[in-house]
Amino acid sequence: MDYELNLTYLTLDGYVELDKYRFVYFVIMFTAYILIICSNSTIVCLIVIHKNLHEPMYIFIAALLLNSVLFSTVLYPKILFDVLSEKQIISYQACLFQYFIIYSLGGSEFLLLAAMSYDRYVSICKPLQYHTIMTKTNVSIFLFLAWFSSACHFAGLTILNAKTKLCNFSFKGISCNNVIYELHCVKSSVITLYGAVGLIYLVILPLLFIIFSYTKILIITYQSGREVRRKAAETCLPHLIVLINFSCLSVYDTIIVRVESNFPKPAYLIMTLQTILYHPLFNPLIYGLKMKEISKHLKSCLSGCLLVAE
Repeated sequence: MDYELNLTYLTLDGYVELDKYRFVYFVIMFTAYILIICSNSTIVCLIVIHKNLHEPMYIFIAALLLNSVLFSTVLYPKILFDVLSEKQIISYQACLFQYFIIYSLGGSEFLLLAAMSYDRYVSICKPLQYHTIMTKTNVSIFLFLAWFSSACHFAGLTILNAKTKLCNFSFKGISCNNVIYELHCVKSSVITLYGAVGLIYLVILPLLFIIFSYTKILIITYQSGREVRRKAAETCLPHLIVLINFSCLSVYDTIIVRVESNFPKPAYLIMTLQTILYHPLFNPLIYGLKMKEISKHLKSCLSGCLLVAE
């Protein structure tokens, strides 16, 4: 049976139906969506077009930004439709699909960040072996494993959720994240175990590997000259900033959402906006400004656009 779920959107005054300022909300969210798509797509296109950016590090960056585009495309059209609708509803099948895409992309993001840390580790700690290890074939394998393993895990979890009986048909929020567990009549030990396994190999193990990789990089660069430290900081710092930001949002999603009733509503709103707005815009901003080669091509592109406009 195709259940209909009621969504209650969040404002600073609490959970309320969208009955005022619909046009304002729509313009803000539509503008945010266009900015996200344009900023991420621009850098992806620059990486595709320019041959000097056809290196593993930039390919992994393009994969991360592509994730942001897909994530936003799954969320924003539904949000925009809800803003203009008198009643915010979503079918359970559509909710499960949204859940699957959101978490598949989230899991792949940790694996992609782990692949990026390995790329930096080989580049800095084993420079003579870099081109032997980070071949096009190996990079393709890393990308495939990041997306495929995460998708397989959450496909199984989505199927388990689909077979679980519902007793509640409304939830507070703007997307189908793990709040869907609140809809279940009883908590499933199988889903809990399955989720714990995914948490270990999609989040905890990649994080441990990333910590190990950057610790080794830190040791090597500390023992090297100033130029090596500068280059290491130039390429590693953006990845670490993105990792810390995404890890904080993931902690929020897995822990704070479960204790929503005890969490201040303004803080809940801020974290929700960070998930759907700040993070998809944060990645292209960091990589566009902090990665020297991307920044150079971006400035050249903007200069060309300005000349055409004149």
